[in-house]
Amino acid sequence: MHSVEDDTPERELPTLLASATRRLAAAGVASPRVDAELLASHVLSVPRGRLPVVRAFTPEQATRFESLVARRAAREPLQHITGEAPFHGLSLAVGPGVFIPRFETELLVEWALRQPASRVVDLCSGSGAIAVAFAANRPSATVLAVERSPAALPWLRRNVAALAPAVSVVEGDVTDSSVLSDVDGLVDLVLCNPPYVPSTTPVDPEVRDHDPAEAVFAGTDGLALMPAIAARAAALLRPGGLLAIEHDDTQGESLPALLRGFPFTDVVDHTDLAGRPRFTTARRVAD
Repeated sequence: MHSVEDDTPERELPTLLASATRRLAAAGVASPRVDAELLASHVLSVPRGRLPVVRAFTPEQATRFESLVARRAAREPLQHITGEAPFHGLSLAVGPGVFIPRFETELLVEWALRQPASRVVDLCSGSGAIAVAFAANRPSATVLAVERSPAALPWLRRNVAALAPAVSVVEGDVTDSSVLSDVDGLVDLVLCNPPYVPSTTPVDPEVRDHDPAEAVFAGTDGLALMPAIAARAAALLRPGGLLAIEHDDTQGESLPALLRGFPFTDVVDHTDLAGRPRFTTARRVAD
């Protein structure tokens, strides 16, 4: 319970939220009110929906909140400040060195969960978002998560340990034909959210300054890694096995065309909720 002394205008929650919203909007943050409320809920350790019943911060909480707002105004990602990223109903640990999972990738996971698959490989796993979300919803499946980045691997291992301990973490480069070669031809489903942004694409400061560049950009057309990923997926998949790769919204035709040059059929591109091209699926043909 707050004392009368605590409920000064300087520390009243609506006052500080309004001030934080103005500051974040002036800094160019895309969702200033939402971010201010999420920072407040983080400081108060209450769900965002419970904020209306909180009258004021304590002095210490107010100081901490203002410090976090300053970091967000400097365009540090919200997820780095709170240390977590929501994804498909889970809370993933994230921070410097690992790509922050995006909501759009949940569409690929939802598609994957509609497929019959008992052995699944997640290439370019990063934080483990895809692998962990799939395994959490399909505990009977064998899921392997491949990542090469020394900076991302600790985050991947942490999320697997906390959320889906049965997932096997594999340290390796997805372009290396020896990675997971012991299961070549035995995999039902390969999923991948690789680097795919064209190198000349302007990006927000949160991405430019905080997401690892090697997890974002992939050559002038964004397709630099796709041939190697397609080849590795084709080797891993059994005949009839399925592949899903997320891509840039400029690659709704170029990535499907690229995959048709490999032993895949039923190549289909899928759009996100805004109608933009988002990921491509394909079926492995028999050799």
